[in-house]
Amino acid sequence: MGFGGEDEVAQARVNAFKAAYTDVSVSNSKGEFDAQQFLTALASSNPPDLVYMDRNLIGTYAKKGAVQPLEACVSGQSINTSQYREAALKSVTLGGKLYGIPEFYVVTTNLVDGKSLAAAGLGAKDIQTKDWPALKATAGKLFKQDGNKIQRIGFDPKLPEMFPLWATANGATLIKDDGAPNLNDPKAVEALSYTVGLVNDQGGWTKFKSFRDAYDIFGEQNPLSAGTVVAFPMENWYVNVLRDFIPKGLQLDAAPFTDHEGKPISMVGGSAWAIPKGAKNPVAACAWAKTMTDTATWMTAAEARMAKVKKDKSFFTGLFTANKVADERIRSTYLTDAPDPGFKQAIESYYATLDTATALNPSPAGAEIDAAWKSAAARALAGQPAQQALDQAQKEAEAAFSKANGNG
Repeated sequence: MGFGGEDEVAQARVNAFKAAYTDVSVSNSKGEFDAQQFLTALASSNPPDLVYMDRNLIGTYAKKGAVQPLEACVSGQSINTSQYREAALKSVTLGGKLYGIPEFYVVTTNLVDGKSLAAAGLGAKDIQTKDWPALKATAGKLFKQDGNKIQRIGFDPKLPEMFPLWATANGATLIKDDGAPNLNDPKAVEALSYTVGLVNDQGGWTKFKSFRDAYDIFGEQNPLSAGTVVAFPMENWYVNVLRDFIPKGLQLDAAPFTDHEGKPISMVGGSAWAIPKGAKNPVAACAWAKTMTDTATWMTAAEARMAKVKKDKSFFTGLFTANKVADERIRSTYLTDAPDPGFKQAIESYYATLDTATALNPSPAGAEIDAAWKSAAARALAGQPAQQALDQAQKEAEAAFSKANGNG
């Protein structure tokens, strides 16, 4: 459940499993993880054998007993957990027990429309997150409007979804080591206030959101090709999409997203494989999780991606997984200098974050904390003071955390 598996990277790994386990029948429903569908399946004693979900959600379902600890899986299948990146493993560990096998490793850097930047007399060095007042000034220079109508966003902070990135870059810890929420940390309040200010300086949320919602990020009129956004923090998968628009004039550039000390920083995203309580085929499920994230299988997937790249007369932009061994092998085997200098810079920026990227600490109320900060960011964008928005989020998250621990 929760795994579409339709691109060549997924299909190569699915085929690797089917070839290795010919006696196992595999079926997967299309579409992303649906919490209600999952809980309904559990309640009806008909859970899937595997569920593929965001790693931030694992703690909540682990605490509820909805997914199983994987000690028996790891030992039974001889899974070498040392191959996985520490930040990814930490996300799926609660109370010292592993509840998920991590898959992709989604990191962020600032992607830039080099054409618009150059036309404004600025360079990639002006797109930086070390000096927030300077970034505010740069965004103002790049922003364009005609009367009340936005024509171009200078810098999009990507709220609400990127709020944890900004908070972490500012020194905040949104979830404490014990899983307790810390959403109204003064550094988090400062980050939310600053990023909402960037939006307000560029037309205000209503107009900003309406303008942004008109993007077709996968099409020819994507914001970096169309010149409707000069820069924004964006995940690594997007360079694969943008690669197709080089012949149409896209001039991509990139700049690292850093903290105030200038150190590259990224929040790690990605999903994990978990085995639900009551799964009828837990051994096969464990074999699947192992195979899908194993170094050899990732190499097979990289081969499939390279075959598509050659067929498309394009170039490889990297494959970012939670398996550090696989990443290094794929990079050394397949990644050559991108023929486009902007794409080369973007790819290098993503790789530069891998060893320093961090994830939010796991929590038994992970899903509820996730919902609380997203709601807070939405309220702040709508006009509520950042302090008030995050104070309310903290109360909601504390109540969920207390309840998850049997105290409410």
